[in-house]
Amino acid sequence: MTTLTLAIPSKGRLMETTAECLGRAGFSIERLGADRGYRGVLKGIEGVEVAFLSASEIAQNLRDGKVDLGVTGQDLLHEKIPPDNAATKLLVKLGFGPADVVVAVPECWLDVATMADLDEIAESFYERHGRRLRVATKYHNITRRFFAEKGVTGYRIVESLGATEGAPAAGIAEIIVDITTTGSTLAANSLKILDDGVILKSTAVLAGRAAILDDPRTARLVAALSTMT
Repeated sequence: MTTLTLAIPSKGRLMETTAECLGRAGFSIERLGADRGYRGVLKGIEGVEVAFLSASEIAQNLRDGKVDLGVTGQDLLHEKIPPDNAATKLLVKLGFGPADVVVAVPECWLDVATMADLDEIAESFYERHGRRLRVATKYHNITRRFFAEKGVTGYRIVESLGATEGAPAAGIAEIIVDITTTGSTLAANSLKILDDGVILKSTAVLAGRAAILDDPRTARLVAALSTMT
């Protein structure tokens, strides 16, 4: 029997909550080697190896076919893998780690409340400043897909290397695309979410390669975790 590899977050609250979720579903994780080892086994299903990776690495490894199953944020999954990708499937929304991916602009932009408003001001902004609107984000692919869907073209993406919400105040960008849970950090930085600017309501998810969806071990894991949500 071929071993399946399940990737879970390697540290922090997301790792702890993933382990708790698996535990409630009747499974446990046994690390191999030292306590900080990056391999383990999933007790409760024979033939499932556990790989401990960062949440962003999990999405990338699923995309590249290096792991079979993975628990990661839906935002990270959609950033690395388009939602319509046939090779990788979102299997279960696990319900923990909620965060919204949003488009936010300065509160002082009183005439900008929607993505359509953003598109309208893009041309005049270019005429006044000689450059396109700058969007600071770590979510390049999610941003491009959403802006294209909304018909917004007069912008360019600026890589966010630190606290994205501080980019407008620092003069690095006019707009941000970032995650938020309560919106309080955005408000503290005098930013507002556009009325139609919630791109994704993210949560932790179990995703898997389409090639292993018919495997009974996958079906058992999905069934057990589905009862936890």
